[in-house]
Amino acid sequence: MIERHVMSRKTQKRPVRTAATTLIAGLVLSSVFAVGAQAQDLIGSYTAYIGQPDLVDQTGARLTQPWQVLRQDRANFHRYGISQPGDEFDPFFGTIKNRKNMERMAKNGSIDATAAKRLMEGRGLVYVRIYGRGNTGTAINVTAAK
Repeated sequence: MIERHVMSRKTQKRPVRTAATTLIAGLVLSSVFAVGAQAQDLIGSYTAYIGQPDLVDQTGARLTQPWQVLRQDRANFHRYGISQPGDEFDPFFGTIKNRKNMERMAKNGSIDATAAKRLMEGRGLVYVRIYGRGNTGTAINVTAAK
């Protein structure tokens, strides 16, 4: 005798609907995470020598954070024409608006410990990578240059 399991139409459709719903939800979530996790474009990079003029702001006050020193270095380079051997042009921080975003960009990126020390002591080269989309910078990664 062959045993048959009879399922109602409602029961038969339910697993298919659940599987289809799960599949669609998975695809939607994976596309959302993929867009959020996409790497930003490298939109510029430069090497900067951090010297004594970079350690103080335009009023002469000593700067207290590595990103402040980096921002002052770019203001000195682009706005005031002050540079040291090793400073390079960058395509991004020539505007006041972009320099004002330096803190946010540093928080979204990273400054390694050796680079931070060089920034705060005012001696040495750092290498800066600028990430974003188009003309909008979102993060910087700063490392000690060799």
